Amino acid sequence: MTSLPFQSPYLLAPMEGVTTPDFRGLVLSRNDQASLGGATTEFVRVIDRPIGVDALRRALGHPDKAHERPVGLQLLGSNLDAMAATAAHAVEAGAPFVDINFGCPAKGALRGLAGSSTLDDPKRVFALVDVCARAISGTDIPLTAKIRAGGEDDSLLEDLAKATEDGGASLLTVHCRTRKEAYRDTADWDRLVRAVSSVTIPVCGNGGMQVTADMPKMMSETGCSYAMIGRAALGNPWIFSGHNATNREAAGFLLQYAEMTAGSKTKQSPIKQLLAMWTAGEGEFGLLGEDRRAWLRLQDEASIRAALHAAGEGHPHPKTQ
Repeated sequence: MTSLPFQSPYLLAPMEGVTTPDFRGLVLSRNDQASLGGATTEFVRVIDRPIGVDALRRALGHPDKAHERPVGLQLLGSNLDAMAATAAHAVEAGAPFVDINFGCPAKGALRGLAGSSTLDDPKRVFALVDVCARAISGTDIPLTAKIRAGGEDDSLLEDLAKATEDGGASLLTVHCRTRKEAYRDTADWDRLVRAVSSVTIPVCGNGGMQVTADMPKMMSETGCSYAMIGRAALGNPWIFSGHNATNREAAGFLLQYAEMTAGSKTKQSPIKQLLAMWTAGEGEFGLLGEDRRAWLRLQDEASIRAALHAAGEGHPHPKTQ
């Protein structure tokens, strides 16, 4: 088993459309190496042909944005040959580890028989891990895998976990909800206990953690060696260190992100995506105050930036009152 590159057991989860190099860089810069061990790219979709080295380098982002933390390349696909070749290209692109996504419940992934569609077939999970592990064998780059607790139910959890280990994964991340449960509020940590008991490789727990104290608690209660947080970091990027951000710090993060993503052509405004989840800042309700809907009603980026500047100085923008 190849050694893992993380200096902290706390990791930032990959999230489609969110964990871009810009967002990852901002989160990494707010948490030191002892608090946040690393991150993974949003998944790179592999369909019927390998993804080239240059495209993978763009997904990783510039090395100077990694803030001395490993950012692994996550791959999602079902074509064995294309996945294997892309894993080899990921090593060439400079990825410090390569991760395979078996957890995405998005309709696009399911239609392509990738992501969590594979959770009904442990043999398919094994085949994908095995072919990618063989493709990067002889290097010191570890292969990791992320699964959910199952598809329609969790009856195959142990088989899925064992399939990743037998295929050659050095770390298994388990999102403790099933594909059917998607992102429901409840998360069953007993499933993490089952996963830990079924393999000898380290397990990283994911799901159901909302505050900093939840990470060591989950690890202690389940035996997981690592903890991975995704959506809670969208609301509080300092969750890994436990730092209580001031309103000025919280506004500074959002303003920097707004500047980085200005003019984005995505369906959903990147800054509004964070505003919908945001909790960081002072007081019970953080920077945004009690009326989050007022922020989401702001129509243009200039109004949002003006409101953030005002809130950061302790003077709520009139349009958000």
